[in-house]
Amino acid sequence: MSVVLALSLGACGSLSIERRTETSGTFESTGWAVTIFSIDIPKSSKDIARENASDSRLTNLRIDVNRTTPYLGWFDWLLDIVGVRYTKISGTWGFPDEKK
Repeated sequence: MSVVLALSLGACGSLSIERRTETSGTFESTGWAVTIFSIDIPKSSKDIARENASDSRLTNLRIDVNRTTPYLGWFDWLLDIVGVRYTKISGTWGFPDEKK
C-alpha cells in the first residue's frame, strides 16, 4: 500500500517542443496518474498531458496522436480499482512556411 501512496504523490507530466521552422514545429506531452477506486490522483493522465500542452501557449496547436496505456478494452474497469495510467499526446503547432 505504501508503494501506491508513493506513486500517487509523484504523479507528473512532461513536455517536449521542437521547432521545425521559424513559426512551426512539433510537440510531445506526457502525463501519468494513479487510479484508486475510480478516483484519478491527482487527475486523469489525459488531462495532465493536455494541460501541459495547453500551458505551453503554442499557437495553432493540433493533436495528431493521443495514446493512453494500458488499455484493456472491455476489461479496462479492472484498472479503475487500482492502476497506473500513462498518456502521450503529440502533434504540430504554428503555421508552416508557405514559401516555395
